[in-house]
This record gives sequence, structure tokens and C-alpha cells, in this order.
Amino acid sequence: MEPSKDGIVNGDYVVIKAKENGVQVIGLTRGRDTRFHHTEKLDKGELLIVQFTENTSAIKIRGDAEVHTKHGTVKTED
Repeated sequence: MEPSKDGIVNGDYVVIKAKENGVQVIGLTRGRDTRFHHTEKLDKGELLIVQFTENTSAIKIRGDAEVHTKHGTVKTED
């Protein structure tokens, strides 16, 4: 992921829709050691719009949710 001319990194956006209460969304760091850097808990029907950045290389989701990306929609499995 390359910074733009103004130094801002623009990564892809992902929309996560909770299908049950208590869905956990965990942001993982980029770099030599992958670490948790942010967590959110969503209730049924809530949306979280997230972006991959120079710090966030992966997103882990626990619970029943739909993930909407530019590549399509993925649902977590029971």
C-alpha cells in the first residue's frame, strides 16, 4: 500500500454487518509481528465500516456477520 502525494494511505473499505449480538471485529497490525491493535463489538443489525491502512493488514471477525467488499459479500459460517 503506497502513500499518496500528500502522505495519506488509502486502502480498501470493508463493511461488516452483524447478524447477531456480540460479533467481534479485531484489527491486526501490519509488520514483522502481527498483533491485535483494535477491537469492536457489534450488536445485531449494526454496521462497521473499516479500512485497511498502513497499520491494519488484516481483520478477524468472530460471530455471525456479513462482510461486504468490492469483491462481493461473504458470510461467516456457524
